[in-house]
Amino acid sequence: MNTPAHILLNLVCLGQNQSTKRLTSMAIGGVLPDAPMFVFYFVEKVLRGSSEQYIWRQAYYQTHWQNFIDVFNSLPIIAFGFLIALWAESRIGILLFASMTLHVLGDLPLHHDDGHRHFFPFSNWRFESPISYWDPNHYGGLFTRVEILAVLISCFVLFRRYKSLKGRMALGVIGGLYGAYFVYAFTMWS
Repeated sequence: MNTPAHILLNLVCLGQNQSTKRLTSMAIGGVLPDAPMFVFYFVEKVLRGSSEQYIWRQAYYQTHWQNFIDVFNSLPIIAFGFLIALWAESRIGILLFASMTLHVLGDLPLHHDDGHRHFFPFSNWRFESPISYWDPNHYGGLFTRVEILAVLISCFVLFRRYKSLKGRMALGVIGGLYGAYFVYAFTMWS
């Protein structure tokens, strides 16, 4: 799934009657598993000037990038963080790692040949799903429609749940980022 979709779905699942700090930790947890991808893309596209084809067909699969990305998608590492948050009795930490877990579990069935090693560093196993959230050869077109519908429903639910102007503005920003992603994707990858 795309990062803003993770944030919105995580807020729907975890974010009822939570403080602003807790909602922020859930939003950060929805972003963190994808954060290395943003760094990777920035380095390859902006700093190195790599082509889109090179970025997604070669650079993405280089060992150092895969290790960097998979650390943030590792269920054992996330579970370790969750246990530390439990030990510290940090509700914000617990929600952060719960949100990261939801993100990773949401991604698991949606990557065909570009999935993460969700048990890194203990295993190099990757689940190769018959479904891809983006690849039209593996139902990507259908899943994109399902994701857009889930995002719209999530926005509706959250808009009704969060009555404050700040909360609703945050939803608008997340929705705007989701729309901006599609504009960028269609511009760069079409």
